[in-house]
Amino acid sequence: MYKYDTYDQAMVDTRVEEFRDQVKRRLEGHLSEDQFKPLRLQNGLYLQLHAYMLRVAVPYGTLNSAQMRVLGDIADKYDRGYGHFTTRQNIQYNWIQLDQTPDLLAELAAVEMHAIQTSGNCIRNISSDQYAGAAADELVDPRPYAELLRQWSSFHPEFLVLPRKFKIAVIASETDRAAMKLHDIGIRIVRNAAGEIGAAFYVGGGMGRTPMIAPLIREFVPLDQLITYSEACLRVYNRYGRRDNKYKARIKILVHELGKDEYTRQVEEEFAHLLSQNIEPPLAELERIKVHFPDPAFDAAAPDTLDRSDPDFALWVDRNCAAHKQPGYMIATISLKPVGGIPGDASADQMRLMADLGLKYSFDELRVTHAQNVVLPHVRKADLYDLWQQLDAAGLATANLDRIGDIIACPGLDYCSLANARSIPVAQKISERFAAKEADLGELKLKISGCINACGHHHAGHIGILGVDKKGTENYQLLLGGCEGDDTSLGTITGPGFSEDGIVDAIDKATDVYLAHKQGDERLLDTYRRIGMAPFKEAIYE
Repeated sequence: MYKYDTYDQAMVDTRVEEFRDQVKRRLEGHLSEDQFKPLRLQNGLYLQLHAYMLRVAVPYGTLNSAQMRVLGDIADKYDRGYGHFTTRQNIQYNWIQLDQTPDLLAELAAVEMHAIQTSGNCIRNISSDQYAGAAADELVDPRPYAELLRQWSSFHPEFLVLPRKFKIAVIASETDRAAMKLHDIGIRIVRNAAGEIGAAFYVGGGMGRTPMIAPLIREFVPLDQLITYSEACLRVYNRYGRRDNKYKARIKILVHELGKDEYTRQVEEEFAHLLSQNIEPPLAELERIKVHFPDPAFDAAAPDTLDRSDPDFALWVDRNCAAHKQPGYMIATISLKPVGGIPGDASADQMRLMADLGLKYSFDELRVTHAQNVVLPHVRKADLYDLWQQLDAAGLATANLDRIGDIIACPGLDYCSLANARSIPVAQKISERFAAKEADLGELKLKISGCINACGHHHAGHIGILGVDKKGTENYQLLLGGCEGDDTSLGTITGPGFSEDGIVDAIDKATDVYLAHKQGDERLLDTYRRIGMAPFKEAIYE
């Protein structure tokens, strides 16, 4: 993983001390809340319903054990003993005291972490494939390219105050594990007919109140023009993006209103201009970054077999582990979705345990996923059983990856000042109701958002739930048919909304329709696409 140089460290340390002074002035009354707000947002600090919330950046989801351990210690010292992993591969703490924030940030800086650009109208944390560097199906490791983009976008003077927040994802596989087409810019590292490595650009995706799938605007950008083309995309957006209406300010609206072809034309025009300005970092910089992402020292003699005699272990392997590019190894996903639990939450002790396990079993490397789980990317098959036993003892071995219990959910009205409805109780009830039915339902991705901002990615769920306010009462709309992967699609609302208990019953009816109509190995998504909405709607509203 990338290691800070002296410039990186000085930049982060300076920001901590700058914010320490700003907090001091706020507490002394020299700054009003209106004056302080943009300053705290630049440092990832939100004012929520009950307290401040701090969001910590985890670049492209990659952590080492020391960093994960500090995240656990922070949960104990500055929060209430837990943290919440997010759909941006970050972590946030929901009970932060303002006067303690500078000390917290200093502790992060000591392990090469920060909260810069995790909020506000800027380029947010660059996300990527949680299996990067380990997946058997990837072309190259996408993380050096994500790191190059991170360095380019950090403190970029032109893009610190964009019309709206901006999200970029980078992948290098035909399998999209990062919801790439639902980002403002999605980048897929590809190989062209000549055998050259470059990037395909998808621009104008996103969720929220106007969900859109990003169209492909350029099939191939040479690697020595990656930053220049990204800058061209941002410049056109920054020039024309709406600043008078935050609901129409995302780049997806601009691409939609201009049209893909006109937006692309203007990007290409800007791109041609920028090529003459020599703004691209030299390829030597990319090569410098690549050195930080070598393959671990794999054991070439590691046995490529597993003892599957323990049925619970075998189930966990089948559901939570994935093929690795190196024989004798697997990718292991730690589910943060226990039955009846809060999706994405981990206690301080659990974080410290995951740190220990990452150090012992995965070459000191962990990954946060956009589905709010944690991955150990390089585990010897011979170590998997020991790993599973320790996870099981800590309540971290739920075998539900990509099942109905593997719920993505935002914090909702329990914490968020923007939410219309609670997400957490709904998620808990669903995981409890369907635990026994999970095996029959197979792959089924369920996502919950407490408001139209869609932090829970409800548009992209095979089953999606949107919390709304219905005359002062929490209400939940049901969506079917969304997908975030290779065949990205947006869910469709079934009809009128439901109460908290009613939405759980509606999902039960929808899954019964699926089981009655499924053919072969069809997922619920496949059955829905084949038979359409009508049978589901009839059963749900009977």
